[in-house]
Amino acid sequence: MEPTTASISPAASLPVEAPATGATIGEVPSLDGDQVAELAAAARAAQPDWEAAGFAARAAVFRTAQRWLIENSARMLDTICSETGKTADDGQVEVTVAAQSFGFWAKMAPKYLADEKLRSRSPLAFGRKVVIRYSPVGVVGVIGPWNYPLVNAFCDCVPALMAGNAVLMKPSEVTPLTALLTAEMMKASGMPPGVLQVATGARAAGEAVIDESDFVMFTGSTRTGKAVMERAARTLTPVSLELGGKDPMIVCADADVDRAANAAVYYAMNNSGQVCISIERVYVEDPVYDAFVAKVLDNVKDLRQGPPAGPGEVEVGAITFAPQLEIIERHVLDARERGASVLAGGRRRPGEGRFYEPTVLVGVDHTMACMREETFGPTLPIMRVSNSDEAVRLANDSPYGLQASVFTRDMDKGERIARRLQAGAVTINDAQVNYTVFDAPMGGWKSSGIGVRHGPAGIRKYCKTQSILFMPLAPKRDVHMFPYRPWRSKLMARVVRWMYGR
Repeated sequence: MEPTTASISPAASLPVEAPATGATIGEVPSLDGDQVAELAAAARAAQPDWEAAGFAARAAVFRTAQRWLIENSARMLDTICSETGKTADDGQVEVTVAAQSFGFWAKMAPKYLADEKLRSRSPLAFGRKVVIRYSPVGVVGVIGPWNYPLVNAFCDCVPALMAGNAVLMKPSEVTPLTALLTAEMMKASGMPPGVLQVATGARAAGEAVIDESDFVMFTGSTRTGKAVMERAARTLTPVSLELGGKDPMIVCADADVDRAANAAVYYAMNNSGQVCISIERVYVEDPVYDAFVAKVLDNVKDLRQGPPAGPGEVEVGAITFAPQLEIIERHVLDARERGASVLAGGRRRPGEGRFYEPTVLVGVDHTMACMREETFGPTLPIMRVSNSDEAVRLANDSPYGLQASVFTRDMDKGERIARRLQAGAVTINDAQVNYTVFDAPMGGWKSSGIGVRHGPAGIRKYCKTQSILFMPLAPKRDVHMFPYRPWRSKLMARVVRWMYGR
């Protein structure tokens, strides 16, 4: 399905590659700025009627889309896996989370965006009523990443659409086919023409989406996020940014080592480590270090890697984005040169496609890129520490602050450690699962982003707030109005001293 309304030259196209084989599996239009502006104009024209339709009508569309997604899950899975190279099980995660997202926002949007009655404590507001309302911003630009073309691209559109906005979605040029299938899904589910526009293309398309939108949601690298924010500043367009992470895992001496090792391998290497909230570095207290490393290696040696196959057939898929493979190789080589040992993997897999073997590194420290920079690959660097205080210090020694995890049998201790970690989300004896808790906000600290997705703030960010003040029983003149009188001014001053000077 092609984006609507833009006049696209047949020569302006982008090829789409299958990372697992290197084969070209399709091509999509590559829009320029003027063509994106046409899409934005159509979205802006369609938005008022979509807003006026109300929550119930919008929810009905998403409940229909939820059924469509499940009924067409094989087609969606095939599209996702073919252009990302992820396994069938990793693709199924996208379908499952997306279906959950549709139902959640269909149900919760009316509650989160309902008018709020405010009881003010201001003495000047005596006798008055205040209502706060949420109004859609208009056109929301969503610029999605290549690692999760359904969950981290279209699912950011869902609350924006449920709030009554039109959406201009720019998928990654690496994985645009899922976005086009999503647009087909929404059309089949009853979304009015123009409300959701897909702007396929490269940098020019992304810049135009920023220029034409009233709010921008971006997921991707910190470097690109800064460029998005800089461009949005030219038009004073607000942004929400979910950026890079170097998510630490702390394994305490009293942890369930089996649980910790299983979680470390899965949450470091699911989706081939291409998850913003992957476990990217592990700090293990000395008493359980050797046992933890041994169990990790036992787990890693049994992992199967290869092109997408049937459910349950392969654990680790391909590297979606070619330049990412070079970053992974650079981080592992840097670690080796600085004295780290590679206990498993450590190389690009021979043969066709882009694969990097599941890799375990030990003897690592903070002089190494694998402990400082986002790797975004199937690697697990493990560092021995003397105690949890050292682990917390090292975990916080990072420009990033997206997510962290703590493994301990003592929940009180786990919470104390969590509260010391500089991250927007912390899990205890778990990782990544918090993403599916749509009720709770998720966002990064430090260089990991601005704003949140999920929770009330995850939909209110797509709205303008308006405060309405009512004076039901209004006298002809309030005490503070003109003309001023000495006795009245002195009386008001005494009231202020009585209220606030005691």
